[in-house]
Amino acid sequence: MSIERAREHLKKWNLDHKIMEFNVSSATVELAALAVNCEPERIAKSIAFKADDGCILIVTAGDAKIDSSKYKKRFKCKAKMVPPDELLTLVGYEMGGVCPFGVNDGVEIYLDVSLKRFKTVFPACGSNSSAIEMTIEELEKCTGYREWVDVCKNWQK
Repeated sequence: MSIERAREHLKKWNLDHKIMEFNVSSATVELAALAVNCEPERIAKSIAFKADDGCILIVTAGDAKIDSSKYKKRFKCKAKMVPPDELLTLVGYEMGGVCPFGVNDGVEIYLDVSLKRFKTVFPACGSNSSAIEMTIEELEKCTGYREWVDVCKNWQK
């Protein structure tokens, strides 16, 4: 997995030094929360979906689930996740390390409103044993996101 790709991308904002690497897996929300010692909802998970002409990456809070009807209404298509064996080709990262930094050309990044309730969040950094703590403003700056969307459920108390 390419933590170096994410590191190079984050260098543009002088954030590469904030990348944390672990001796344990951070490939799932639960494992990442243990590795960084935070609440699972503060893990910013990146979920890749197939689109007509490429790929959509949605970054959501760790406790949020994609709401199929909201997704379909917003993107005008059914939510179809990218299969694990196609992630590297379409997004640039393998399962467990998918992140919104330095993705392949043509991947559109969206940030879900479920993240806005936190001061800082922890996205992965290209490997299944890495993360970075960043503010929402830093996440916006570094991802080149297209827009904020509301396509999740189960995160509002």
